[in-house]
Amino acid sequence: MPKKGKKGRGGRGKSHGKKQKKPDVDILSPAAMLNLYYIAHNAADCLYLRGFRWPGAPKGKKGKSK
Repeated sequence: MPKKGKKGRGGRGKSHGKKQKKPDVDILSPAAMLNLYYIAHNAADCLYLRGFRWPGAPKGKKGKSK
């Protein structure tokens, strides 16, 4: 009689208990500043793109609407 394996699991799933730490990113590094130079239009836009949003700021739409 053959052994019965687990069905529907695949065997190579990600573990749910461990979370990988994201490396700390220096937003003032030369590479980050060069990127910011090309994407930001002014100082307020720079801060907004770096995550320093002001209270009551409109949230961007997620996804495209047709």
